Amino acid sequence: MLKKTLICLSLLSLGLMQDDSVAASGKLNQKTFLWNNATVYFLLTDRFNNGDKTNDLAYGRKADAAPLRGFMGGDLKGVTAKIKEGYFDRLGVNALWITPPVEQIHASTDEGTGKSYGFHGYWARDFTKVDANLGTEQDFKIFVETSHQHGIRILLDVVMNHTGPVTDDDPVWPADWVRTGPPCDYKNADGAIKCTLVKNLPDFLTESDKPVALPEQLVKKWKQEGRYDKEVKELDHYFARTKFPRAPRYYLMKWHTDWIRRYGIDGFRVDTVKHVEESVWKELKQEASIAFEEWKRAHPKQKLSDDAFFMTAEAYNYPISDGLQFRMDGGGRINYYAHGFDSMINFGFKSDARKTYEALFSSYANYLAHDLKGYSVLNYISSHDDGSPFDPARLFPFEAATKLMLSPGSAQIYYGDEIARPLNIAEAQGDAKLRSMMNWTLLKSNQIIPSISTGQTYQDLLVHWQKLGQFRQAHLAVGAGSHQQLSAIPYVFKRSYNKDGVSDVVVVALDLPASDKHSIEVGAAFKDGDTLKDYYSGQTVLVKAGKVELSGKNSIVLLAK
Repeated sequence: MLKKTLICLSLLSLGLMQDDSVAASGKLNQKTFLWNNATVYFLLTDRFNNGDKTNDLAYGRKADAAPLRGFMGGDLKGVTAKIKEGYFDRLGVNALWITPPVEQIHASTDEGTGKSYGFHGYWARDFTKVDANLGTEQDFKIFVETSHQHGIRILLDVVMNHTGPVTDDDPVWPADWVRTGPPCDYKNADGAIKCTLVKNLPDFLTESDKPVALPEQLVKKWKQEGRYDKEVKELDHYFARTKFPRAPRYYLMKWHTDWIRRYGIDGFRVDTVKHVEESVWKELKQEASIAFEEWKRAHPKQKLSDDAFFMTAEAYNYPISDGLQFRMDGGGRINYYAHGFDSMINFGFKSDARKTYEALFSSYANYLAHDLKGYSVLNYISSHDDGSPFDPARLFPFEAATKLMLSPGSAQIYYGDEIARPLNIAEAQGDAKLRSMMNWTLLKSNQIIPSISTGQTYQDLLVHWQKLGQFRQAHLAVGAGSHQQLSAIPYVFKRSYNKDGVSDVVVVALDLPASDKHSIEVGAAFKDGDTLKDYYSGQTVLVKAGKVELSGKNSIVLLAK
């Protein structure tokens, strides 16, 4: 019965069976899920899809920014529309990571690259409100509910390290809340924590236990918006329950966890982790977990599962090879996994992806089975602030997809990876080069990808990502299973998962020679008489004499029951 259930769930995730829970409006689409096998789609909300042109410039913002440094119109309604269209379902995505939706500074600032606005979400002015450029609280609620109806978890990007820059319209927070210097020198841990990341980016005094009053600008703002009494009452209740001192970090924890309590956020992607004392993260995880349990009790029909709250860490430059011990500035080591994190973003993947398939897969499986047992990493090929991605010119977009989606660990698709979105926009400077608008027109035109010589189109690439994503989503063994090479030439491997009463086995063949027929050895994974599906070609095959025979010229085979 268990195997039959897993097969049905796999077919549902591929859209090959009717899922009554999806067909019925508002019902949840329950699918097999592990964070260790998650496919996370990371998008900058402002750069993804414009669903409401009336909110493109809020708070008096202007269209006067340097190239790719201003708001471009993407919003929560735009993301929700793509969820409803099934765009993420077809990619096999089961978690969405969005940049912080909180209200940003209103004015622009110049960091040396021209006028910039807080389109990216990391320049907070008010942590308790959705930025009007992205939509409303109701838009956010619908976004989360729609995601959950499609079986998609939400990872919210949170910042405990800094406020937004100071401008004429955005005053500095009080001196008992933030420091405005010195700049970080990275000579030791304090040189990364008790300092400002860059000039004019005030740093929260997260080490302080000194009680502080609400910033005057927030008091004034909340009174103008008619919610001052409500916010203060909630803060009084929070501090009475927790017995925390009214110190800056505890206000921040309350404001961040309110997004869980109100909307049912499933996890946090935590920004600038190494720039905050590690003890703070365990406190945040504790409060987030309490909020998540409260929300699940209040919304029993809306929760996706009984999973615990999830947190992944952005400790800049952490590679999987560091295991549990992140190499802090100055040579110190910090175990962030022991301080509330279930996962860490793996900055090493972009270089590890240059290895052969077997060298990459076997080393990652080994790390996750031993050094990182019980935890995971989030692999990526490109991101919003990494100027050295794997394949920056998009010369090998099919290989990049295959390596990312079939590697042990969880996978992060950066918006546009699936259509080889350019990562070096000539007119932009710095990280703005990585943040162009998602090009939906390009997908409809089905043009040939100019950076490759094979004549394949953007649609071909998208379909490649979709097949890998749906296979990964349907089978826990892909990201969370043990790895075994079955053959070097042709390259064939097995992944197997067996835990908590769930068993799953897959066999994958890559770089197969051009031929009208392929014979794949599968006896180490399946027995004669088993019926298997190739998730890449759609063929159904029978195991005979320890082998399966497939027709067609695909160089990749994705086999499972």
